[in-house]
Amino acid sequence: MRTFDLSPLLRSSIGFDRFGQLFDTVNRLEDAANGYPPYNIEKQGDDKYRVTLAVAGFGEDELSIVQHESTLIVSGKASEQGNGDGHSYLHRGIARRAFERRFQLADYVKVVGAALDNGLLHVDLQRVVPEAMKPRKIEIGKTSQPAPKVIDAKAA
Repeated sequence: MRTFDLSPLLRSSIGFDRFGQLFDTVNRLEDAANGYPPYNIEKQGDDKYRVTLAVAGFGEDELSIVQHESTLIVSGKASEQGNGDGHSYLHRGIARRAFERRFQLADYVKVVGAALDNGLLHVDLQRVVPEAMKPRKIEIGKTSQPAPKVIDAKAA
């Protein structure tokens, strides 16, 4: 059973529409992607992350990395050069099929770099929170207000 009914939770909540959409998206993408290509997600620091995908056989010109709002899309399409090379394969275990992987990013997470190394595609991410959104500490001090001024009024 892979169906989750979140309607009782979402009925009493306000502003969590995206929460329900994320659950629906995860279920749909897991079924469609079928685990190809495999990937790792690493936390490298407080605000630094790395997504590593195993893309053996793909070149830099066959891979595409796009960040659209809060979605990171990594896709690959094998060029036609490798298929018509005249080789006859007895077993072909290295998949070179087209793929698309989507990752939902948290707020303020940006792609800062990507590198292809030994068949692994590394995509570096960093969370950069604007100064206006960061928590700030308010110091508690003594009141520096002047004493109230007394106005003498003469009785008429």
